[in-house]
Amino acid sequence: MTHIRTLATTALLCAVALPAAAQAPLLRERDISALSQELSGEIAKRNLEGITRFHRQRGSQGFHSAAEIVVERARAYGLTDAQILQFPADGKIYYGTQRSRPPWDAEFAELWELVNNQPTIKISSYEAEPVTLAEDSESAGVTATLIDVGNGTKESDYAGKNVKGQIVLVAAQPGTVQDLAVGKFGAAGIISYAQNQKTAWSGEDENLIRWGHLESFSPNKTFAFMFSLKTAREYQARLAAGEKIQLHATVKAGQHPGFTELVTATIPGADPQLKNEEIAFSCHLDHQRPGANDNASGCVTILEVARTLQRLISEGKLERPARTLRFIWPPEIEGTLTLLNAKPEFAQRIKAVIHMDMVGGNQNTKSVFHVTRGPMSLPSFVHDVAWAFGNFVNEQSYNFAAGLPAQYPLVAPEGGKEPLQALGAPYSMGSDHDVYEDSSFKIPAIYLNDWPDRYIHTNFDSAANIDPTKLKRAAFIGAASGYYLATFTDKSIPADLAAVITASREARRASASPHAILLPDPERAIFWKAQTNYDRALPFQLSAFLGRPSSPDDAKSALAPDATPTGDGLLVFKRKPEPKGQLTVFGSDYFVDHAKAAGISTAPKVLDYEGIWGSGEEYAYEILNFADGNRNAQQIRDAVSAEYGPIPRTLVVEYLKDLEKIGILEQVK
Repeated sequence: MTHIRTLATTALLCAVALPAAAQAPLLRERDISALSQELSGEIAKRNLEGITRFHRQRGSQGFHSAAEIVVERARAYGLTDAQILQFPADGKIYYGTQRSRPPWDAEFAELWELVNNQPTIKISSYEAEPVTLAEDSESAGVTATLIDVGNGTKESDYAGKNVKGQIVLVAAQPGTVQDLAVGKFGAAGIISYAQNQKTAWSGEDENLIRWGHLESFSPNKTFAFMFSLKTAREYQARLAAGEKIQLHATVKAGQHPGFTELVTATIPGADPQLKNEEIAFSCHLDHQRPGANDNASGCVTILEVARTLQRLISEGKLERPARTLRFIWPPEIEGTLTLLNAKPEFAQRIKAVIHMDMVGGNQNTKSVFHVTRGPMSLPSFVHDVAWAFGNFVNEQSYNFAAGLPAQYPLVAPEGGKEPLQALGAPYSMGSDHDVYEDSSFKIPAIYLNDWPDRYIHTNFDSAANIDPTKLKRAAFIGAASGYYLATFTDKSIPADLAAVITASREARRASASPHAILLPDPERAIFWKAQTNYDRALPFQLSAFLGRPSSPDDAKSALAPDATPTGDGLLVFKRKPEPKGQLTVFGSDYFVDHAKAAGISTAPKVLDYEGIWGSGEEYAYEILNFADGNRNAQQIRDAVSAEYGPIPRTLVVEYLKDLEKIGILEQVK
């Protein structure tokens, strides 16, 4: 998981009213029972323990070893077409908006402190703890003095300090300082004690070592080691006392041409026509070691879903679904974007996605489980389906914990017994669901995720903090949702699904009321009209899922609130067919790569904008998604304002025009 922006002000908690305790939603009782009995949190956790042995950087030997475990298990479970797909990655090839990053491997890295000019105290070892070496470090053999430059991101941090040829100690991530520290001031290497994402527990454990990253495409190649806050403070105290500290770094690592790899397998559908449509299960296999909750947990949970569904179908306990079920284990975001661009038939076949990124954290992680909706630019009933099952698990698990009747508590023998307490949450960015739901592909994605997690991206994200009961419950929500969508072929909306959609709509509107209160009258009207338009679009999206022909009014059904624009507000843009994908992905920014040639000298101002419920990255993502050739600029402004808080129209128009200049959009005259 890259990051999560589930702000407290945007945690819209959906509480769908369901029938009596033991009555499951949407699926038959026998199907619920079969899934409940077969799904195993213990099997999932054993697979997790195998995966977390490997340092799974993109394109690395560690990633390949983990992929071999997954594909071997998929074949052993009887899945069809289980294979590792490979796509060339050399730093030059583009897959849609993604500039492929060359694979990175590390063979050896150690950092020693010198005493009397001799390496005496070993500080860091890649072999012992791979997270201590920042990703994209390059080979080096350096003996140098350690110099503290504070945060390291501003020129003033280096004032009066001769860092040329020395190793700098910085508080920021290595990638944010390397062009300044190495490129401008000539530092020989970097040591970073960058802290984790902000949560209530930030800084509470000084022993955490954060996963570090250098910029994949920076011309200023270097190496970087990662320190815990405790170690950094010890060295800072010695430096402040006037001590000269000599270090010796040896690194054998670097980028190399290779492949972006991902694992995929299927359970074929039964219907002669609909088997060509797919419901996909997604995760991301890459991460630092151990990377247990992020994201070995998602990987082994969809593997357990695959095992369970394949077994129940082969034994006749579940009917084979009409649509094919596909399972995908890629590198995060860049692997998914590579797949959908290199093999467009995948994007054409996939009707919906169940994406799992961090789904197993126990109470030590302080995590909260979310069943997350898609963006407002892509309304879909699939999110209501997921929440119906999520709420069912909430109800059953709470009743069990409270000593009340619970037919399906979904408790693993080796796991916890506490209630799940999943939250129904609005869209938040940060994983592969962003790729599927981008306007290039328009594939609705159910996003199951933990947040916060105090150990994410650190050496403490270990298997010891994974709960088999949590894995089983996440697997149930995913398996039930995916199986229902794969079997759903009704030509009209059945009563139980209609009830779920209605209850979800009412809950969303109730939870939206506190947001509306924060807005002035004109913006409040825009906000509520956007909610209405979202609800109006759901039947159209359900028809699209079933492959029904659309009417000329369909495109208007999900428009932003009515507006009477003038000037630039009348401008209409639509996305070009190519390139496909969101503009910012790991180590690659399509806008930055193409801005200079388009005559754009400054970054889009929208990226620095902070709304009531969203940040610049989220505004930019949805502005592009809403640019569909039907909405004008004023309507796009109103749509993103309803989603993330009011934003000046000038910022929206500026961004739309810049996207036209770099060839992403074209103006509709």
